[in-house]
Amino acid sequence: MSPSHSGGPKGGSPESCLAVREVLNRVGDKWSVFIVGLLQGGPKRFGELKRAIEGISQRMLTLTLRGLERDGLVIRTQYPTIPPRVDYALTALGKTLLEPVNALASWSEKHRTDIQGARNRFDRKRPATKRGVTASR
Repeated sequence: MSPSHSGGPKGGSPESCLAVREVLNRVGDKWSVFIVGLLQGGPKRFGELKRAIEGISQRMLTLTLRGLERDGLVIRTQYPTIPPRVDYALTALGKTLLEPVNALASWSEKHRTDIQGARNRFDRKRPATKRGVTASR
């Protein structure tokens, strides 16, 4: 039996589950997805990325880029200029991530109203106190 048919997501063994979790921890966080999406148009400088991603701090952008670089998805190129210029670009491996990221984005856009409708129906079924809303006195 092939690993993809042995149960669970693509294998189900403890090793494969760990591998999937490690990869999803990196590519599944919102900042990584934004960065990968922005870099599909070509290399970007740090400042360009910072301006394009609303709400990300400089520290979080630095940490996310470093993690993507460590995982081989992004390459950092520093140029010997004054002031120093640094570009970030997707590696060949990083480019393979574009298809699933774009598919997920497309699915999200297509089903956004369905999900919101389901949330609204779910929330209407629950008493206000269980939703974290307290009754006023």
